[in-house]
Amino acid sequence: MAKRSKTKHADADFEKSGPRMSKSARIAELNSVPGRIPDLPALTVPATVVKIVPSDRASHPEKAEIAVDWAVRPYRDLRIENSLTNEHGDEVRLKKGVHVDVTITAKEDS
Repeated sequence: MAKRSKTKHADADFEKSGPRMSKSARIAELNSVPGRIPDLPALTVPATVVKIVPSDRASHPEKAEIAVDWAVRPYRDLRIENSLTNEHGDEVRLKKGVHVDVTITAKEDS
């Protein structure tokens, strides 16, 4: 007489877990939960402050030019306002030659 296996098939457990739904339905269900903040894709890369660009007008802030180390030449340089806030809420400014980490985050579709 052949012995029966006591192990279950993974398919049987999957079938019991709930009804099947499409990917778009799962995404809509996750987005409908209030208070849930979806994680947007992001990448953090090393960069260096190349120069500080002074403002041409008093009403415009100065800018910091940052070179992303791994990017190719046309996309390597970024310019941002040189008026940042640290973790304590104090205003800080970047200086030439400082190494920074730049986080690039995908824009949320609306």
